[in-house]
Amino acid sequence: MPGAYISWPFCAQKCTYCNFASGVFPRELEQRYLERLLTELRGTEWPWTPETVYLGGGTPASMEPEQLAAVLAQIPGRPWREATLEAAPGAITREQARAWRAAGGNRVSLGVQSFVDAELRRTGRKHNAAAVAADVALLRGEGITEINIDLIAGLPTQTRETWNESLRWIEELAPPHISVYMLEVDEDSRLGQELMLGGVRYGAMDVPGEDLITDCYELAVERLGRAGLRRYEISNFAVAGSESLHNLKYWKLAPYLGFGADAHSFDGRMRWQNVETPQQYCDAEDARAECVEANLTEERFFVGLRLMDGIRPSAEERAPHEAAIAELIGDGLLEDLGGALRLTARGVLLSNEVFERFLL
Repeated sequence: MPGAYISWPFCAQKCTYCNFASGVFPRELEQRYLERLLTELRGTEWPWTPETVYLGGGTPASMEPEQLAAVLAQIPGRPWREATLEAAPGAITREQARAWRAAGGNRVSLGVQSFVDAELRRTGRKHNAAAVAADVALLRGEGITEINIDLIAGLPTQTRETWNESLRWIEELAPPHISVYMLEVDEDSRLGQELMLGGVRYGAMDVPGEDLITDCYELAVERLGRAGLRRYEISNFAVAGSESLHNLKYWKLAPYLGFGADAHSFDGRMRWQNVETPQQYCDAEDARAECVEANLTEERFFVGLRLMDGIRPSAEERAPHEAAIAELIGDGLLEDLGGALRLTARGVLLSNEVFERFLL
């Protein structure tokens, strides 16, 4: 079933590790952006009714209640099966939580990243562990029980001991969904740029080595599993029934429409994305930046194999990849269970290398 994604790229601060098209922008740009976003939504001819809505960014939880209601009023299908709002810990009020519920929201994703003060300070985050605990209690008190918490393995000054402390907080708070990401090093974040240049700013000199990052990830798999959170995708863990319905669409190649700056869309055949920055989005008569035909022969593998259940490709889908499949099985990175392909435990850790083999 289809979904809808809304991009709200405005943040109170830009975190050093962030590689999204978000940041701190002039206040007046927010109002222009909202008007442009509403125009895009109102001008959409929906080919289907979305069953999920996801507001990401940025920090969409910073929207005023009336702004949030105005945006969601343009999306058909309410009440949706799932409607997720991304939020920064320590900045959620009871009024915001109630407004989200009233607008049709039933899920919140908290960008926690760490429960350790030293790690948070080095990345520019303003919250602490107590603020996260208060947010979780507030949300549950307002009837929002579907809560996700993001963690990042590889933050500056992180050690095995501090990672265990973050996992201890997870076990104590017992959210039904956790996302665990390994630090991405690329030119789209300030920390990534500094690491690529061999510099020392933004705590680059204190980023743990690859082996420790991998150890932290595997430790999370173990401890979260014991806590009843099953890894259903490389970076995502959930108790049964609390998997992200919206994000599953991306990995299962279901259609979705994206709105706002840098938002992506897929109709089952074509992929397109909007212009990247809020300023460009506000100035553009047509927000769409590019449109290409999806290569489903490739995507079926390098997107679908992110799921721990793997994929069951048809003979026609397998044919162009038989050599790669045989080699990956021989290397112990992939396994074939009666025609169903899935990553091995080692394959998960080397997943990027696996996915590259399916690029024709």
